Amino acid sequence: MPTIDEELDRKSHLYSLIMPVMNQFLPNLQNGKGMYFLFVKSESKTPSGLPARPVLTSYYKSRHFARARAANDPYTNYTSPTETILCNDTHQSMYSQLLCGLVLRHEVLRVGAVFASGFIRAIKFFENNWTSLCKDVRNGTVDHRIVTDPVVRLAVSRVLVGPNPGLADFLERECRRDDTGIIPRVWSNCKYIDVIVTGAMSQYIPAIDHYGGGSLPLVCSMYASSECYFGLNLNPLCNPDEVLYTLVPTMAYFEFLPADHDDDGDCDDDNYGEIKLVDLVDVKLGQEYELVVTTYAGLYRYRVGDVLRVGGFKNKAPQFTFVCRKNVVLSIDSDKTDEVELQTAVTRAAVQHLAPLGASLVEYTSYAETSNVPGHYVLFWEIDNGVMIERSSSTVSESCLAVEEGLNSVYRQGRVWDSSIGPLEIRVVESGTFDAIMDHAVTELGASINQYKTPRCVKRGPIFEMLNSRVVSSHFSPRLPKWAP
Repeated sequence: MPTIDEELDRKSHLYSLIMPVMNQFLPNLQNGKGMYFLFVKSESKTPSGLPARPVLTSYYKSRHFARARAANDPYTNYTSPTETILCNDTHQSMYSQLLCGLVLRHEVLRVGAVFASGFIRAIKFFENNWTSLCKDVRNGTVDHRIVTDPVVRLAVSRVLVGPNPGLADFLERECRRDDTGIIPRVWSNCKYIDVIVTGAMSQYIPAIDHYGGGSLPLVCSMYASSECYFGLNLNPLCNPDEVLYTLVPTMAYFEFLPADHDDDGDCDDDNYGEIKLVDLVDVKLGQEYELVVTTYAGLYRYRVGDVLRVGGFKNKAPQFTFVCRKNVVLSIDSDKTDEVELQTAVTRAAVQHLAPLGASLVEYTSYAETSNVPGHYVLFWEIDNGVMIERSSSTVSESCLAVEEGLNSVYRQGRVWDSSIGPLEIRVVESGTFDAIMDHAVTELGASINQYKTPRCVKRGPIFEMLNSRVVSSHFSPRLPKWAP
C-alpha cells in the first residue's frame, strides 16, 4: 500500500488519542509503563528503490515513533527499549523485551501486543524460557548466547542496572506454579490487556483470559489496517463481543457498500454509481456494510474487505462493530487466506501429488488450530483410492508443503521469518465422511439438500467433532515453504 509522510502524521495523531480515552476509565495511566511486545519484519525494495515493508514496521522505523518516545509520550512509554523492538531477530527481540518487562514489572500498568496471537506467543515464550530469564535477572546480565546483537544487549543492560536475586527468586516461585493468572501474579499493578480480539482474533480470548486469571479486562483500543487507520473504541472496558469503533473522519474519506449488494467482482466508478455508496452520515442502525476508503496516500474508493455493522451512535457519529473479514476462511496471525486462494492451492497440490498415484481429492474443509502455539492450518481431506495413499504417506506430507507454497506471501513469511505460524497439517478422513456431514446438515440443521455446500472452514462444534472422529491419518508439512523478502 502506498504511504506518505502526512499519513504517518495521521497515524501518530490517532495513537495520541488512545491514552486520553483510556484515562477516562482508568486514571493515571501516564504514571506507569506499558509492556507491549512489538516487532519489525523484513523488508525489501521496489524496482525504483522505495522500501516495501509491513505498515507497523514502517511506523516503528519512522521519525514519528522515535519522536514520540523521545518526548515521553505516555502512549509509547514502554518497558522495551527501541533497540529491542527494531531487532530483526524475533527470538532475540522477544527475549530482550520480556527481560526488560520483568525487571520493570512494578511500573507496568498495561500489557499487550498488536494482535492477540502475538501476545499469546510472548507468554508461551516466557513459559518456555523462564529459567534463562530468571538467571539473567539474578545476575544482572544478558546472556550473550541468546542475545547476540551488541546494540540490543547494551540497551537491555541499561534497564537491568545490576543483580536482583530477590526478583529472581520471586519469578522462579511463580513460574513453577500453574500458569493460570500468570499476568496479574507477575505484573501485579497491571490494569488491562491491550490486544485486538475482534474478528479472527476472537479465537484467542479463552487463552488470554486464562493467563489474565479472568480479572483483567481485554481492551481493543483502536481499529486500523494496512490501508488506513480508522478509529477508536470509546468504551474500551466493554466486553470483547460488545466493541464498537467510532471512525475518525479526518483519517480518510469513508464510504459504505451495503453488504447485501450483488458483488460482481471489480468495482469501478460505473459500478459504484449503480450500487450507490452510502456516506458516513447516512448509515442505518443495524445495517451491515463493507468499508470503502479514499485515503490521502492515494487509494481511491478502495474496498478494505471488512464488513461492519452499525451498532449505535456517539452523539450523531455512527459506531461500528466488526462483523468479519470478507471472504477470509483462515487466519492465525496477520495472515488472511480467502476461499479462492485456498481452493487454488488445494487443487494444485492434489493434481501434483495425488493424481500421479491414481488418487483424487473427493472433498475438503479447513480449520484454524490455535490450541497450540504457534497455531497452524488444518485441512481435512477425503481421498478417493486412499489405500494407495496409505502406502505412500510422504505423498500427503508433500501435499501439505505444496498447499503452503500456493498460499500468500504473508502466510509464508509467518512460517519462515518469525515462526508465528506452524506447519500446515492434513488430516485424512474415512471415505463417506463428507456425505455424513451433509446428512447431518440436512437432518439436524434443516439445510436444503439442493442448496447445501460443503463449508470450506469449520469451527469447534458437532461438525468438527465428526471430522476428528473419522481421521485415519495425520500429516504435517515436512519443510518450510519458499519465501523471500
